[in-house]
Amino acid sequence: MEKIISIAKKAGIDEKYIELYGPYKAKINMDFLTEYADKKPGKLILVTAITPTKAGEGKTTSTIALLDGLKKEGYSAIACLREPSLGPVFGMKGGATGGGKAKIIPEEDINLHFTGDIHALTSAVNLIAAVVDNYLFQGNVLNIDPEKIVWKRALDMNDRSLREITVAEGKGNGLPHQSGFQITVASELMALLCLATSPDDFLHKLAKIVVAYTKDDQPITVGDLKITHAVMKLLREAFKPNLVQTLEGNPVLIHGGPFANIAHGCNSIIALNAGVKLADYVLTEAGFGADLGAEKFFDICMREAKMKPAAAVVVATIKALKMHGGEDIEHLDVENIPALLKGTDNLKQHVENIKQFGVSPIIAINHFASDSPQEVAALRTWCEKENYPVAFLDSFALGSSGAKELVHVLMKTLNEEKSDFHVLYDEKLPIEEKINIIAQKIYRADKVEILPEAQRQIAKYQAMGYGATPICMAKTQYSFSDDPTKINAPRGFTMTIREVNLSAGAGFLVALTGDVMVMPGLGVHPSAVKMEEEEY
Repeated sequence: MEKIISIAKKAGIDEKYIELYGPYKAKINMDFLTEYADKKPGKLILVTAITPTKAGEGKTTSTIALLDGLKKEGYSAIACLREPSLGPVFGMKGGATGGGKAKIIPEEDINLHFTGDIHALTSAVNLIAAVVDNYLFQGNVLNIDPEKIVWKRALDMNDRSLREITVAEGKGNGLPHQSGFQITVASELMALLCLATSPDDFLHKLAKIVVAYTKDDQPITVGDLKITHAVMKLLREAFKPNLVQTLEGNPVLIHGGPFANIAHGCNSIIALNAGVKLADYVLTEAGFGADLGAEKFFDICMREAKMKPAAAVVVATIKALKMHGGEDIEHLDVENIPALLKGTDNLKQHVENIKQFGVSPIIAINHFASDSPQEVAALRTWCEKENYPVAFLDSFALGSSGAKELVHVLMKTLNEEKSDFHVLYDEKLPIEEKINIIAQKIYRADKVEILPEAQRQIAKYQAMGYGATPICMAKTQYSFSDDPTKINAPRGFTMTIREVNLSAGAGFLVALTGDVMVMPGLGVHPSAVKMEEEEY
């Protein structure tokens, strides 16, 4: 592992902008962006994937592999990634630093407390909640209706028992009322950190966050609480992107970590702005499949950042495609070309979705050792028949040398296909129309059912002047539909919108579909239990 000062030098960052967190991690001082303001930006490439399965897709592994491959071929490149949440690390997913010979290090530091950004956000979320309840206790000069407090507390851990709670019980503790927790990475503050273009922009938007309503239904904001500067003090280090490295010693910026099934699933605009000033080619990823992460990256993140991605890599594995084609997880190591080809319906929908944004897609076949040559050939033939650029990726085992074909295909695409990026919808359209556009054009729902509570909320936000905002769909990651059991590319389904929440600071509305939860729970065999046999 190289010293992080050496990695900063490789990335073109002057040592005066580096703030060390030990020998292998650092933050980049925000003054760096000012000095590089006039530099021509590099090309931004999104890495996304098919609908996730238990077989695994390896999106982060593929992003890191492509970075190492580009650097090995002599290109100027950097990656901008999200920070892992402790919830998935100790839950079902495990870490999020790649795998094999394509990963970022120091792995355990990144997966756990890292530089404390998520902890700072957790404290800031809970400071806001504590101040709201203190206003209630100290005479309620803001006329807060305790039944209309919409700000949730946060914890960066999967804990379903905290989804709904009663606070202020017991003598002298205030007025008991209902509250709840969400996982920190699904909070509006995390979204705001990743969508702000600077600390000043964050401060401006922070004041707009609606935390509660008065007894006559008027919104109460963080600005009304008079604590915006206290929140900024908690987050002052969190605004700075974190610098680490790949196993092959290439620079990676890690900053922010919003969930993609609940929040918008992209790393920070601040890190992206730094990345495009540092390198000719900037790789980033969006969470889960392209229906969630990529759609939000294009419609929310790129709209706010005023950037235009040059291309998109769609990661697919033969194992996962066979699962979408109906094969049981126990038999994925057995060759099954019919199931593989049936599962390409899922891949095709993701690729066609990317095209709707005017961005050229490239399919990366992320190799598993159990994939047969016949299966790889069958998938290549299908891609060629569909006229989709495709590359074989074997970097888990081979590192940068396993990404040589993907680098070649990416550069060929960038040279021959000019991006015509555009968002999917006009944000000024009515709220229901925007929800329908996403549900029908991206998910292919036959119709959308908006339940009465969601209809009431939509009417309220429209009347409050919050209608002209993007939509952040909260949906299961395991299906194009809102039912996780409907795999591959389901048709003939109805998308149900049960609730719509306002994120006035982040600048979008969250439409909750199906049974999606803002606070996940642990599974029967969480990763935390599996770690019992590991050395601490």
